[in-house]
Amino acid sequence: MPKMPLLFDAFNFLAQAAPAPTGGLLGGMLPIVLLFAAMYFLMIAPQRKKQKAHDAMLKSLASGDEVVTTGGIYGQITNVKDDRFVLRIADNVKVEVGKSFISALARKAGE
Repeated sequence: MPKMPLLFDAFNFLAQAAPAPTGGLLGGMLPIVLLFAAMYFLMIAPQRKKQKAHDAMLKSLASGDEVVTTGGIYGQITNVKDDRFVLRIADNVKVEVGKSFISALARKAGE
């Protein structure tokens, strides 16, 4: 009887040494489910909370409020339109800025 090559012996050894799979589908999916849950609570939930706070801030803005744009320009709101604000950034200088480009409230009117 011819002797099998050494490579086949190695494959046979590895096949015998591998443990049988246990736990079924639930055991294999549990780490993935836990990973997605951790990602949600550490990344997605705080971002959604921050976005809701920003949306509430945008809805509360009115004429006279001083704001900061995402570009770092400070200005005072002179007019509120449907999708944008008119900001006075200097004497006789007004610009229209999209509502989503307001990053922070610097000071409320009357403060």
